[in-house]
Amino acid sequence: MTVLPDWLLRHTAVVEPFEGDSAYGPVYGAPVTVRCLADDERRRVRDSKGDEVVSEITLYMEPGVRCPAGSQVTVNGRTTTVIAFRIRDAGGLPTPDHVEVVCR
Repeated sequence: MTVLPDWLLRHTAVVEPFEGDSAYGPVYGAPVTVRCLADDERRRVRDSKGDEVVSEITLYMEPGVRCPAGSQVTVNGRTTTVIAFRIRDAGGLPTPDHVEVVCR
């Protein structure tokens, strides 16, 4: 398995994984600090329900990071919400496996 090279992971993100909703609002898991590449670009994406929304930043992380839709992510000094995350597994092809996280 090929993964993203270390030299690409120039940023750090603090991920608070979404656990569900309670009577008092969203519930998040313990914060985890991960290395990533932050691509600050506004673009239209589809959320987990298939609706078209605007993403302000896309994060590329190493395989195995858990970051479901609704999670809170703090990167570059700002906190944002995950729209969707995608596992990019090349199935053995010589391309880097990674997790793509699109955020508001």
